Formats: sequence, C-alpha cells, structure tokens
Amino acid sequence: MFTYAKDPHNIVTLTLDTPDKPVNVINAAFLSAFHDAVDRIIAEPELAGVIITSAKDTFVAGGDLDMLYTARDPAELYAGAQAFKADLRRLETFGKPVVAALNGSALGGGLEIALACHYRIAVETPKARFGFPEVMLGLMPGGDGVTRLVRLLGLQASFPYLTEGTRLDARAARAAGIVHELAGSVETMMDAARAWILAHPTATQPWDQPGYRIPGGDARDPQIAQMLPIAPAMLRQRTYGNYPAPEAILAAAVEGSVVDITTASRIESRYFARLVTGQTAKNMMAAFWYQLNAVTSGRSRPRDIPPQVTRRVGVLGAGLMGHGIAYVSARAGMDVVLKDVSVERAVAGKERIAGLLDKQVQQGRLTAAQQAAILDRIQPSASAADLAGCDLVIEAVFEDRAVKAQATSEAEAVLAEDAVFATNTSTLPITSLAAVSARPARFVGIHFFSPVHKMRLVEIIRGAATSAATLAKAFDYALQIGKTPIVVNDSRGFYTSRVFGTYINEGLALAEEGQHPRAIEAAGVQAGMPVGPLAVCDEVNLSLAWHIREQTRKDFAAAGQPAPVPPGDRVLAFMVNEAKRTGRAGGAGFYEYPKEGKKYLWPALRTIFPPTNGDLSQAEIMERLLFVQALETVR
Repeated sequence: MFTYAKDPHNIVTLTLDTPDKPVNVINAAFLSAFHDAVDRIIAEPELAGVIITSAKDTFVAGGDLDMLYTARDPAELYAGAQAFKADLRRLETFGKPVVAALNGSALGGGLEIALACHYRIAVETPKARFGFPEVMLGLMPGGDGVTRLVRLLGLQASFPYLTEGTRLDARAARAAGIVHELAGSVETMMDAARAWILAHPTATQPWDQPGYRIPGGDARDPQIAQMLPIAPAMLRQRTYGNYPAPEAILAAAVEGSVVDITTASRIESRYFARLVTGQTAKNMMAAFWYQLNAVTSGRSRPRDIPPQVTRRVGVLGAGLMGHGIAYVSARAGMDVVLKDVSVERAVAGKERIAGLLDKQVQQGRLTAAQQAAILDRIQPSASAADLAGCDLVIEAVFEDRAVKAQATSEAEAVLAEDAVFATNTSTLPITSLAAVSARPARFVGIHFFSPVHKMRLVEIIRGAATSAATLAKAFDYALQIGKTPIVVNDSRGFYTSRVFGTYINEGLALAEEGQHPRAIEAAGVQAGMPVGPLAVCDEVNLSLAWHIREQTRKDFAAAGQPAPVPPGDRVLAFMVNEAKRTGRAGGAGFYEYPKEGKKYLWPALRTIFPPTNGDLSQAEIMERLLFVQALETVR
C-alpha cells in the first residue's frame, strides 16, 4: 500500500498509495499499513528524517466514509481513533524531522497527518484544497485535527476552519499558517523537503517546546474567557441545536486547550465517537454523500443515451430567472440568445449579468478578460428568428399558460428537429404545457431555483411524451452548468415546490387557526428551515402564490373536477385581496418593512385571525411543519 524508500542522505520517503482507489482514504488497511510504516521508521538506524507524500493527484482525501457510516460501537470507534493518534504522536516525537510533501489536496484526515509533521510544503495547483470539511457531514476531525489546529493557530482563529468546513487554496493555507511553504512543482517540493530536513536535524513541534503557549491564550486567558460564553450562543443562533457537530467541535477545542495534548486527544476522541455513531451524522452522510453522489453520477439519467453537449442556448425572458439561466449558461462556455419582448428588456437582463460578473472581478475570482468573454457570448434579442441554431431553448416567462404557449410556438417555428424546448415552470404540469407543442417528445421541464447563480439544485421533469434522449440532454446540460440535477415525475409542483409548498401552506393554516405568527415563524426556524413560512410567503410574493392557486382552480374547473381548498386559503385571500399586502416587494405582507430598521411581523394579523382552538405548543407547531413535508414526500 505504501512505498518506503531511503536515499543516500538517510532520508526516508513514505509514499501513500491506496490500491484500487483514485484517492488515498483512511480505512482499516491504511491504518494498519501506516502503523507498520511508523514502526519501521522509528527502528531505522541513523535516520536523517522522513518525507510523507502521495502517489495520487491528491495527498489524502480523508477518512473512508464507508467505514464511518457503518460504525455503530462508540467504544470501538474511540479505540480506533486513539490507535491512529498514537501513531501520529509517535511520528512527531521520535526525534527526527518529518515533512509533509503535499502534492494535492489534504482534507480531513489527510490534513491531520500533515499537521503531525513538523513542516508542510504544498504544490500550488489550482484544484488543491486544505481544510476540515467533516462538519458538513455532521462529523468532526478524529485524528487530533481539533487538538493540533488549536495549538497551531489558537482557539479563535481555528474556529471558522473547524466549525464551518472552510476549504482553503494553497496560498490561503499558507497565509493562514497551516502550510509553511509553497512549491511550483512536485520536483521542487521534494527538493525543498529534503533541504529542510538536512537544515533542521532536531525539529520538534511548537507545542512540544518548553514554555509553549497556545496563540492568543487558552480558555483560562481573560480575553478568551470573555469570548467563550458568546461562542456557543452564536453557534446556537446558527444551528438552533439541530446540528451537534459544531457544538462538539467547540467543546473539544475549549476543553482540550486547558489540558496537555494527550488528554486533549482523548477528549476529542470521545466527542468524535459520539458524533459518528449518532443519527444526525448518519442522516447527513446518507443525504450529502451517498445520495448526492448517486444523483450526480447519473443514476436517474437514461443509460443508453450517449453524453450530449449543449453549445447554444436560447433563454426566453430576461427577468429574474431568465437572466440567471443565461448567466450560468454563458459562464459554462455556451453561446446564449437572451430574448425578451423588446431589445431594451433583453439588454437590461444582460446588464444584470454584467453586474454579477463585476462582483466576481472585484473579488478576484474573474479577470476582466474572462468577464468580457462571458458577456460576448450573450446576444440580447427581441426576435424569435435569432433562436435558430440553438440546440436548447429554455422559457422563463410569466407563470401563465397562454404566455407560455405563445413562447413555445414562436421558438419551435425556428428550431431544428433535434433541438430541445424546456420550460422553467415551477408548478404547471409539463404534460399539459407540452400539449401545445408540435413535438412533445422534445419538450421537458428544467426547473431552476432563485437565485439561479447560487442555487445548485435543478429539477428535470419528464412529461408523458418526453423522450429518453430529451431527458438525457436536459440532465447533461444541468451537469454542464455545474448544477445538481434530480429527475422527478410530472405533477403539479413537481417535487421541490410540491413538498416545500406544504411547509408554506401549513404555516398559512396555522395562521388561519389563530396561532401566534411569532410562534409559527420561530417553530419553522427551530425545526431547521432557513426562515419561517410566513417570511417565505413575503419573499416569494403573496400575489404570485394567490395567482398559482387561482390557476389551479381554473385547471380543475376546465377538467370538470371540484378544486381542492388549499390550507390557509382564507388568510392568503384576505392578505392579497382585502389588505392589499402582497409581500416584501410590495412593501408590506405578513411583515412590516420600515425604511430604516429591521422588518417585524404585522401586529394586526393575530387580531384578524384569533385562536380558534387554543394555542398549540411550540413542539406541536414544529411537528406539523415537518410532518406535512415528510408525508408529501412519501406521496
């Protein structure tokens, strides 16, 4: 698994190389091989030093999630973590210099190995990243990452890297003090590593030197002690107690700062074992690793269709959604025709794209030349004739059947036979919209979320006549623009709007029952949602929500069926038609929006809709907001 080589200067190079895997991962075989390698290094006579590097494009990607996901016994996990840490501790204290030669990314356990080395040199490559992303999966570092980073950077400086999962490029890692030196190539990195070893024959870790103090002080330092009561409150404000990992990391860091490194290591291992075997971490690993990877690897894409590359995209509508779709398409290298009812409106959409690019240039994420190249790929237009040559057209016009039907017929009149027409509708069934299409087999739903340039999820909706080739084209386009595509069945609201809509509707229903608006909003946030359901209504626009309900009623009437009465219908009707409070954009909704100061809930709402059955407990409101979504997911 590992290559062990000693040069004429008595420097051992230990090259990590996990067999049958594209990256090095820390699993049982890795740990066993690493233990044996440390035994051999320590037994080596007249050793000058050690270089640890990788045969892969990256250094070490971290712990094997298969091993962590299946772990159930905290005691067994604790013992395994302690054994790995013992080997790292032996390596950093056996009296010879050890250099981590980082030829690529060192994340999680990989960075923990690097931190156990006395010196860290990284090749400056565009893709290399350094950090502790474990918290994003409900986990925490379990190989003394918390213990060593706190001793290296200090409590306050290390918190963002540990609790937010921040990944740094090579230069940022160097500036932060996580990496000591940068190299331009693997060869120069290895030369620098050998030179450093020969120049520092008695290297030791800073925390093993006499009189060492944690930068900024430990938890007993008066300045740090003043900050510590605030830190848990700030975390709780962000997580509402729904994510135990950041709180465990904070506790391990603080408790470990006031004891010796061996005791701090044991503290960290206990928190690590409890988190890994907890249900929250299992759920997050399942969702954000296994299920997400299954989605992006194309599990729901038709398998017998070759990959398709989109080169020229037409976007109908240059408003909020349309200019966002045009932006992400042009940024991915596609030519874009941005069409609206007038050239002026199309140009205004392009100017909004220029504004998005301006921010990235100011942040150093784009050059002025790259910005110009992206804008050059966007053609504002008011003529459907300019859509000729597009292999994909996406309409992002108003949520009205007649408007969408007109956009469909105008585009299809100039499109090639194999071009795909897609609708960005958020609620209207694709099969019914495709009824006006001259070629429904090439008609598909591609539903983006706002703001398009930030939201990674894209729903791909297959209508009754949508062909496998069309579905594959839409899927490949979503990947091409860097989005995460999910293929869903055709129904009113599809998947995301349909399920998330139940959260909004339940909030309206609770308001109609006279539950206190503040209790409703607080329960939504405490249940783990970004904002409360009434605030969502204000942001989405209440008149839009009412229009969608009215369109639904018309559709049922046209089909000769009785329309269902959605939850909270009386509240929404009152707000839009009587109170004329349509949301944030209209200046007033469930919230008041003063020109100065923070928004606040409209006090009259509780009076207009008084309690009908008494006040529910906060737990009951939270359960209603969550279970209604879970039930709709099952349906």
